[in-house]
Amino acid sequence: MAQDDSAVSDRELVDRARAGDGAAFTELVRRYGPRVRRLARQLVRGHADADDVAQEAFVRAHQALPRFDGRSEFFTWIYRIAVNLSLNRARSLAVRRHVDVDDPGVEGVLAERPAGPGDPGSALDRQRVARALLDEVDALPEGLRATLLLVCVDGVPQEDAAAILGCSAGTVAWRVHEARKRLREKLRGRGLEEAVDELGGDRAKKGGAR
Repeated sequence: MAQDDSAVSDRELVDRARAGDGAAFTELVRRYGPRVRRLARQLVRGHADADDVAQEAFVRAHQALPRFDGRSEFFTWIYRIAVNLSLNRARSLAVRRHVDVDDPGVEGVLAERPAGPGDPGSALDRQRVARALLDEVDALPEGLRATLLLVCVDGVPQEDAAAILGCSAGTVAWRVHEARKRLREKLRGRGLEEAVDELGGDRAKKGGAR
């Protein structure tokens, strides 16, 4: 009977994968593939390219397993690879690509807001706010944008985001604060500055879903 790896720790799966157990690495891909793909889509803004990036991230991780020393969690390691690949791909594309407002990411956070009772224009209004916020997020400098998406949209704890981005937790906190401040300033002219509050700036400081 095949072994059920769903309850096995990441650390054990990595050890087994390093020893040549293909099923163990497949389980790691199952656990983190969707989140890595979503992150790549947020950073690259082009589904075909983003899916290629996500696949390449796992290919590189598999190739580098013999050099993985275990000092970081597999989660932060694969995210670091994905972020670096995504930012490199985004630079090579030069121009951000259009995505629909119901795709995962910033717009998905806003889409979760409840519609106002008896307000038939609520859904359309949420789309308008999502588009405005998404446009301004895409215009942020690369470091601010990546940090904001990791912490405020994907819910990565700031300590983990620091490991992923190769900076201090203090730098992550500053980037989140600065990104939110810039977004608020840009959206104020549109009367939409309250949309920044939907990003939940402090919800991932000390914890977050994995």
